[in-house]
Amino acid sequence: MKQGRTLTAFALGLLCATPAGAQVRSAIADTSGQNLVPGGFGNLKLTDIAIQLQFPDVTARFTPLDESVIRTLSRDSYHSLKDLVDSKRADIVRLAAQHGLRKPSLWYGEFYGLAPDARFSPLELTISSAGRDYRAVEVIPMTPGFGEQRLTLRGRQSAIYLFEDELAVNQDLTVSLGSQRSTAWGDKILRAVEQERALIRSRAAAAGTPPAP
Repeated sequence: MKQGRTLTAFALGLLCATPAGAQVRSAIADTSGQNLVPGGFGNLKLTDIAIQLQFPDVTARFTPLDESVIRTLSRDSYHSLKDLVDSKRADIVRLAAQHGLRKPSLWYGEFYGLAPDARFSPLELTISSAGRDYRAVEVIPMTPGFGEQRLTLRGRQSAIYLFEDELAVNQDLTVSLGSQRSTAWGDKILRAVEQERALIRSRAAAAGTPPAP
C-alpha cells in the first residue's frame, strides 16, 4: 500500500462540559435518533456488517458504529462495539466539538498484517455517498503504535474514525483505501441489516418485553 500521511498523535482530553459538548454527547448516545430497533435481539455477526478491503500485505476492515446498524448484531457483539465507543467517548466529544460536529458519524477501522513489516495508510480512507467524498476529520487510535503505520505478521492495529454529520449509513456507500474500493455496503450489507431489523421487531413483539440492557 502507498505510504499515507503521517498520523497526528491525539492526546487524551477531559470530557467536554460546554453546551456544544453536551449536544455531541447526546447525539453519540443515539446516533440515528429515529425508529431504532431494540438492542439484544439481533443475530448478525461483526463480519456481516464489516466492509473488507484486501491488499497483498494487509487486510483492512471498516465497520459503521451507528446505533441503527450495530443493534442488529448479536448481544455480545453489540455490547463489544458500544464498550469500544464508550472507552473513547471523552475524546470523541472533545474532538467533535472542536470541529463543530453535533452528530458525528463514527466508524471502526481494523488493519491486519499478512507479512512482516507490512505498511498501511489509514488516512487514505474515503467514504463516498450521494455524490460526495468524505474524509475523516479525526482519527482516534485504539492500539499502541497505530501512528507508525506498520504491522507485524498477524499483527493488528485499530482506530475510531470521526466523519462529518452528513455521512448517513442507511444508503449506498463506497469505501476506498488507496487502490482498493468496495461497494459491498449497498450491494449486500445494507440489505442484510434491513432484513435483520424486520426480524428484530418480530422477535421483540413476540417476547413482549424489551431485552435486558
